[in-house]
Amino acid sequence: TTHYLFIVVVAVNSTLLTINAGDYIFYTDWAWTSFVVFSISQSTMLAVGAIYYMLFTGVPGTATYYATIMTIYTWVAKGAWFALGYPYDFIVVPVWIPSAMLLDLTYWATRRNKHAAIIIGGTLVGLSLPLFNMVNLLLIRDPLEVAFKYPRPTLPSYMTPIEPQVGKFYNSPVALGAGAGAVLTVPIAALGAKLNTWTYR
Repeated sequence: TTHYLFIVVVAVNSTLLTINAGDYIFYTDWAWTSFVVFSISQSTMLAVGAIYYMLFTGVPGTATYYATIMTIYTWVAKGAWFALGYPYDFIVVPVWIPSAMLLDLTYWATRRNKHAAIIIGGTLVGLSLPLFNMVNLLLIRDPLEVAFKYPRPTLPSYMTPIEPQVGKFYNSPVALGAGAGAVLTVPIAALGAKLNTWTYR
């Protein structure tokens, strides 16, 4: 019980870090132009946190539990913005849970082999998260409409959208995001596992 209470507390706090890391897509005004940045940051944040706490408890399913807490917490933030008068599509809740389930499945299928969880699970997170979130973005309203009609009060003047930039920077955001996420997730997840080892020293 203590372990899971600990995970709840840390997952809530890590959600704040994850939201900030993926700020480019969390708010729809920069959703498409910064998809690669989001893919890298969210893949690594999810893999590091989930693997750390999965190995901390040694229980398959902890990663999904961790991602679920982040999702609930983010929906609360979405509701807060909606209550302030912003449209429902002003915030997109990232899809973490399916990728975390793949991580848990890897850990379970390899008989709780932490190295397999890091290498195979981390790669699956890096490959799947950009794909799930691309589908997620396709279901929302035009981000540019939201950006022009409802600019964020926290945006500095030099970041305020001036003209449509969608599709200008990347030819294939899914391919770039998935590739970069998969490559970078594994070594950073390994660092998370190393931190888990240091915890017991």
